[in-house]
Amino acid sequence: MMNPELQDFLNVWNEKWSDLPKGSGPAERRAHFEQIARDMRLPTPDDVNCDAEHHVDSPAGPARVRVFRYDGDDTAQPCLIYMHGGAWMQGSPETHWDITARIASWNRQTVISVDYALAPEHPFPQAYDQCLAVTRWVRTQAHDLGVDPARISIGGDSAGANLAAAVTLALKGTADMPMAQLLVYPACDFDTSRPSMIENANGPLLFPRDMPAVNAMYCPNPSDLVDPRAAPLHATDHTGLPQAFVAVAECDPLRDSGRAYAAALKSAGVPMTLDDGKGLIHGYLRAMDYCSDSMRKLESMAAWLRQANASAAA
Repeated sequence: MMNPELQDFLNVWNEKWSDLPKGSGPAERRAHFEQIARDMRLPTPDDVNCDAEHHVDSPAGPARVRVFRYDGDDTAQPCLIYMHGGAWMQGSPETHWDITARIASWNRQTVISVDYALAPEHPFPQAYDQCLAVTRWVRTQAHDLGVDPARISIGGDSAGANLAAAVTLALKGTADMPMAQLLVYPACDFDTSRPSMIENANGPLLFPRDMPAVNAMYCPNPSDLVDPRAAPLHATDHTGLPQAFVAVAECDPLRDSGRAYAAALKSAGVPMTLDDGKGLIHGYLRAMDYCSDSMRKLESMAAWLRQANASAAA
């Protein structure tokens, strides 16, 4: 049932990962991932400036952010705060450059990509604390950043979508709450018994058999696995949250976790759009150069966000 256009991407992806020596730890995986992402990066849109960086103080230490800003508009732009995926143990603004640069270009906006603390050296709640601090910082520094404080949204993919959802929950009802949330193949809890976990036991790209060890790196204390800051589906109240776009992938072990979170939002009366990602896999946005539907999906996410930005400006 997988989109056949994804196979060439998977062939390249698997070949590049095959160079990683067996037994490599998180640090080696991170370095390898960074190299693969550099090798496979698409051309950056000409109208996006990606050079600015800041370091934001937080209870878990300073977090680096990279700013992707549309270069043709000096007025206060809409802003998306973006958290990258990578199982909480790898990834960076640089590994997810293709996503953030395109949203900035297509929507003529600013995207602030967060280089949060990674497990296992920095377990929960350090990444969460940093992402929460960055989200508050963006609003307080909106003028200097050239962004509109009324049009700040939040988003991410996989582990990054988990962090985005958790931060949004923490800021519910406050002036710092984002006006929209974009959650791409999110990990919303740690339930490995869902049907999608069984159907997609062999991946590709994400394998349920690896999840307990990876989850333990992020949440070494088992009680953290049901803490809403780590598993937003476990929050007791999802009412009052901002509108959401939840994108899942049919052939993804995390599919049913994302669907469950979308259902929780809908049940709580949150305006919610669910994209079922028919024929797609976890991490499909990495395949934009191979799979036309992957590119179309990012375009639809950007279009939804663009409409949210327009509505907030009205």
